[in-house]
Amino acid sequence: MRRHWQFWSNALIRSSPSNPPVFIEGLMLLLAMVLLPLWFLAQKWPYLVLCCSYIIGASMSIFVRESILPSSQSHRNRIIVLLASVTLLLAVCAWGLV
Repeated sequence: MRRHWQFWSNALIRSSPSNPPVFIEGLMLLLAMVLLPLWFLAQKWPYLVLCCSYIIGASMSIFVRESILPSSQSHRNRIIVLLASVTLLLAVCAWGLV
């Protein structure tokens, strides 16, 4: 188990200096994925607001970065933005049902 965590931490440390915007976007989306289940459990609106702000911030960062300099991985980036948007919509819909 320790070897598994060392692999991921080393990969994270090596990838962050080479492409900081992608690292920050991934971190924001990871935090959003952590906050959404917390909101479902705690039903506290600050978790939902923070989750939505992370999703919107990461999505706008991806859109701006792709519009300035299109990459060869634009298909992957579109999927990430689509998943982030669906997560945001599900969170807002779930908030309206409670």
